[in-house]
Amino acid sequence: MAFTIIILYSAKVCKAVSFQDFDKTHFGDRLSCSSLPYSLPMFTVLRKFTILLTMIMESKILRTTFSPQLVCSVLAIVFGALVAASSDLAFDAEGYTFVLLNDVFTAANGVYTKKKLGVEGLGKYGILFYNAFIIIIPTALVSAYTGDLEKVIAFKGWMSLSFNLYFLLSCAMGFVLMYSIVLCSYYNSALTTTVIGAVKNVAVAYIGMFIGGDYVFSWANFVGLNICITGGLVYSYLTFQSTSSAQTTNQEEDKLRVPVVEELQDRAEKRPLTAV
Repeated sequence: MAFTIIILYSAKVCKAVSFQDFDKTHFGDRLSCSSLPYSLPMFTVLRKFTILLTMIMESKILRTTFSPQLVCSVLAIVFGALVAASSDLAFDAEGYTFVLLNDVFTAANGVYTKKKLGVEGLGKYGILFYNAFIIIIPTALVSAYTGDLEKVIAFKGWMSLSFNLYFLLSCAMGFVLMYSIVLCSYYNSALTTTVIGAVKNVAVAYIGMFIGGDYVFSWANFVGLNICITGGLVYSYLTFQSTSSAQTTNQEEDKLRVPVVEELQDRAEKRPLTAV
């Protein structure tokens, strides 16, 4: 977050990027939450509900409509996650509460990011800057309260040049990741960004089957992962198909508009001048 603030503020001062100055109304829609999972399968299942919550919030807040096929593909992803973890679910009230709160705030963050991207003067860079600016102090206070900040200060690796180099690279890539998420929401929808994240996680699980050696095979998990990835692929196909159809429609409208404009211009040129 500090890296994001420094980079974007420096770019704003140098006039490389532009976004509006501070406005207290930015506080209202910037939400963030983090959680610590107690069970990885349980965490995986509950995190998939972010997709469903994003779709519901986007339809209510942004008035976005989704086709039945798109809704079914989203439900398939959630169902696949349930199947994948069905053989290893452990109920933990505190864990469930934190992860579900994470889902709500993540979904709200994605939807309100999409909403604020349409605000004139704020844009992609303003969203990133004010999100980091608003949340960095609460994050530091929570870190101090939990003792994490003290551990960071006492960490001996700060004297290592290689560690500092890798740490700065990690901060830079964190900025790139956040920018990529906002950029994806800018050109697509909040739901599409969330689905892409879920598909990425499933792809990582597939890679983990062959690399790492810690994947424990079970038919429930394997079938569930395949349902998840199928739902994600269907969603991607439907999304890109609708985008292509919209582009084709716009091109056809442009082609029809040009002859009409030319005809009106010809009529205007041929119209005789009237005496004043």
